[in-house]
Amino acid sequence: MGQHWTLRAGPVEPGPAVIVDIDGVLSDAVRRQHYLEAPRQNWRAFFDACGEDAVIEEVKILLDLLDPDLRVVLLTGRPARVHQLTEAWLGRYGIRFDALLMREGGDYSFAREFKEEAVADLRRRGFELVLAFEDDRRNAEMFREAGVPCIYIHSGYYD
Repeated sequence: MGQHWTLRAGPVEPGPAVIVDIDGVLSDAVRRQHYLEAPRQNWRAFFDACGEDAVIEEVKILLDLLDPDLRVVLLTGRPARVHQLTEAWLGRYGIRFDALLMREGGDYSFAREFKEEAVADLRRRGFELVLAFEDDRRNAEMFREAGVPCIYIHSGYYD
């Protein structure tokens, strides 16, 4: 398992950081949820449609209000193949971030496993993870178990 890293403006010095999920936390993916309904989930179509999501304005504002010394790490289960769509979406809405971590191609692990490995990787790189924002209860639980306080945002996607 690995992460595809994108740095917004060159190297990011390790330090205090907040982790923010994208789908359901920062972007409103409700219009593409139908791709994940039974009987057959179509993850490719779900992620291919990510560029047209609306921003969740309250979370965008919250990121803008955070201490400027905090690093903002966007940690998403999106595959790196939608990197350009994701980066264009972030630019369109002027989303504050320092690093974007996405799944490398061929990583089909559970989101919890992928994000748990990313937490360990960030810590190895010297980041002090002070807070996370997440809409999947399983991932929120993982962050808390890893010692990262987590604010659960109810997206309704996992009900």
